[in-house]
Amino acid sequence: MKFLKGKSNMIIPTIIMAVLAIVLFFIAKSKGSDIHIVGLKNALMLTLQVLPLLIFAFIIAGLMQTLIPKQAVSHWIGADSGLRGIVIGALAGGITPGGPYVSLPIAAGLLNSGANMGTIIAFITSWSVWSFSRLPMEIAIIGWKVTLIRLLSVIFMPFLAGIIANYIAQLFE
Repeated sequence: MKFLKGKSNMIIPTIIMAVLAIVLFFIAKSKGSDIHIVGLKNALMLTLQVLPLLIFAFIIAGLMQTLIPKQAVSHWIGADSGLRGIVIGALAGGITPGGPYVSLPIAAGLLNSGANMGTIIAFITSWSVWSFSRLPMEIAIIGWKVTLIRLLSVIFMPFLAGIIANYIAQLFE
């Protein structure tokens, strides 16, 4: 499987999740009722709900790597992009909708396309702390005041995280 070559970073988390799933399955089975079957049915339903989103997120990530010219990536968010790359990453992360099944494949696609570490960290950080797509619901549930205070409290985090990430990444080179 040529496409998996060099991608062994998924093996350890997969083994951990498999062991945990097996242990939980046998704990549920030991309870004596059919809750282990109910748990498997719930898992199947969740898989069927999330699978289309995962497929399209991976398609987007893969296409980003092939459609965005390497020169553009290098110029705008590559190794020498500095603060410009961090700002672009932060803004892109803030407007990226959905959960980690959407944002993390996009971040991986950017990384594989040549984006620098600061851009990737700014993207992930802004997606998690800004998440502009979540603002209407947040305002509706906890109010504009709490939402505004939260946003003002975290406004600089993606930029700071990106700058720190670039510095740390240089230590590993």
